[in-house]
Amino acid sequence: MSSNPTRTRQFDLIAFDWDGTLFDSTAIITRCIQAAVADVGGTVPSDKDAAYVIGLGLMQALAHAAPDVPKEKYPLLGARYKHHYVLHQNDISLFDGVLPMLDALKAAGHLLTVATGKSRSGLNEALQAVELRGVFDGSRTADETAGKPHPLMLQELMAEFGVPPERVLMIGDTTHDLQLALNAGCASVGVSYGAHEHTAFAPLQPRHVAHSVAELHTWLLAHA
Repeated sequence: MSSNPTRTRQFDLIAFDWDGTLFDSTAIITRCIQAAVADVGGTVPSDKDAAYVIGLGLMQALAHAAPDVPKEKYPLLGARYKHHYVLHQNDISLFDGVLPMLDALKAAGHLLTVATGKSRSGLNEALQAVELRGVFDGSRTADETAGKPHPLMLQELMAEFGVPPERVLMIGDTTHDLQLALNAGCASVGVSYGAHEHTAFAPLQPRHVAHSVAELHTWLLAHA
């Protein structure tokens, strides 16, 4: 593909996952999941098992991470996770290089959106905390639509902005994100610096796997 900076965009709408893709939160979320499970007397999941569920809706994630916790304790499990997360949320920040990348994409005319397993209140708090209000044109969260990898998040964003699947690119750090894109008929790019091992990405057909924000930025400017 031509690297001419004046070339036509391949994608009109770019949807980003949040945690582990733009926000350096994987380690803290993993620890909060483990602490919540311990609080309700469940078997504490390994780092790998706790990280695997990042990107899913909260209760879906906690149920998967703590299969021996009875359903009647799920509300308490969720409350304990939120308790631990609030204690650490100010320790989390954007990955280095994210803001310049988003600014460059916006300047190039892309619609920028977020498709996340976070709650609406959680995403809104994060956007305010990192002064990103106005950067994103739209967003969907797991508590207001179907959770990943169901395609509804992307389908709703496509409908909102009138963009067909072939003009949409999903970017994420988990197999849940890439499966979401595949289910919605959209292209995807994986990043290897988040929650899931990138060796699991290949069957989900990402266009590229970026190993840093800088590499992602370079690829998007050349190919998006």
